[in-house]
Amino acid sequence: MPSPISTRSALKLIVIAQFLGTSLWFAGNAAAPELEVLLGQQDLVPLITTMVQLGFVVGTFGYAFFSIPDRYSPSDVFFFSAVLAAASNLILLLLPLEVSLVLGSRFLTGFFLAGIYPVGMKIAADYVEKGLGSAIGFLVGALVLGTAFPFLLKAFELSVSWKLLLLVTSGLAIGSGALVGFGIPDGPFRKINPKLDLSLLPSFAKNKALKGAAGGYFGHMWELYTFWAFLPALIFFLSEGKIEGTTQAAWTFVIIAAGGVSCAVGGLISLKKGSERVALISLLGSGICGLVLLIYPQLPIGIIFPFLLIWGLFVTADSPQFSTLVAQSVKPEHRGTALTLVNCLGFGLTIASIQVARFLSGFLEAKIYLGLLAVGPLLGLAIYGYFRKFKQKIEP
Repeated sequence: MPSPISTRSALKLIVIAQFLGTSLWFAGNAAAPELEVLLGQQDLVPLITTMVQLGFVVGTFGYAFFSIPDRYSPSDVFFFSAVLAAASNLILLLLPLEVSLVLGSRFLTGFFLAGIYPVGMKIAADYVEKGLGSAIGFLVGALVLGTAFPFLLKAFELSVSWKLLLLVTSGLAIGSGALVGFGIPDGPFRKINPKLDLSLLPSFAKNKALKGAAGGYFGHMWELYTFWAFLPALIFFLSEGKIEGTTQAAWTFVIIAAGGVSCAVGGLISLKKGSERVALISLLGSGICGLVLLIYPQLPIGIIFPFLLIWGLFVTADSPQFSTLVAQSVKPEHRGTALTLVNCLGFGLTIASIQVARFLSGFLEAKIYLGLLAVGPLLGLAIYGYFRKFKQKIEP
C-alpha cells in the first residue's frame, strides 16, 4: 500500500494518470486509415469506435454489478485495469492481423478502460469532500486530452506507424497504472461497501436526484462521442475536401483537446457558480452548435475552425459537472458503483448514436446527420428540468 500523501498530490497524480491511461481510447481511430489499407476494409472508424464503447459498456456494467470500485481498493482496481487495457491494445502486434482481431482488441481495451475512467473519478471523490466539481473537471479534462493524444501523433506524421502508435499508447497506459497503484493510497473520505448487495442497482432507480443528473449526462453522451468519431469527416465535408491528412489530424486534436481545457475551467467556475449551472449552460451551448450546423446553409472556410472549436469547448464541459451531481446524489460508499453504472448506460447510448449517424451518413450530408445530434442535449435539458424539483433530496 502506498504511503499517505496530500490531497493536492493525489489529485495531481490521478489527473496525470487519467491522461496517460485514456490515450488508449481513440488509439484505434488514429490507426484506422493504415489498418483499412492493410486489411482492405473500408469504414473501419465507426466499427472501431463502437467496439471500444461496447467493451466499456460491458466492463462498466460488470464493475458496477459486482460493486468492484467500492468493495476493493480503487487504486488496485485502476492499476490492474490499466495493465490489462494496455495488453489488449497490444494484441494486434502479436497475432496475425484480421478485422475480427482489430475489433476484439478494441472491445477488450474498452472493457478494461472501465477500471480507469470511472474509478479515477471515484478516487478523486475519496480525496475531496468540498469542491468535487473542480477536481472531476480536471480529471475529465485529462481524459479528453488523452482521447485527443493519438491525433496529435498523427498530426506530426513523420514516421509514426500504427504499430508505434499502439506501442506508445500502451506504454503510457502502463505508466498510468503504476502512478496510481504505487503512488496513490486509498483516500481519507473513502467508505468501504464490504459486501455484494444485489439490491443496490435497483434502488438507484428510485433516487430522483440521481435520475435527473443521469438524464442530463445521457443527453450529453448522445452527442459527445459521435461528434468526436465523425469530426475528421465533418472537417473534410465543411472544407469541401480542402482540409485533410495531417492538417485534418491537427484540427481534430486541437478541437478535442480544447474540451479538456473547458472541463478544467468549468470545474473552477463551478466552485463559485455550482456544478448545475456549468453543466446546463454547456449542454445548451453544444445543442445550439448542432442546430447552427443544421440550419446554416454553408459555413465560410474562415469560420469552420472557430465554430468547431466552440463546439468542442461546449461538448465536454458538462461531463464532469453531471458526474459530480451523480456522485453527490448517493451515499459515499455507493459513489463508485453509481458513477460506474451511469457511465455504463451513457456509453451504451454512444453506441446507438454512432450507429444512427453511420446509417444516416449513407444518404445525408455530414452537416445534417451530425447537426441532428442536438436532439441529445435538448432531451437532456428536458429530463434534468423535470427532476430538478427533487434536487433537495440529494444526499451530502
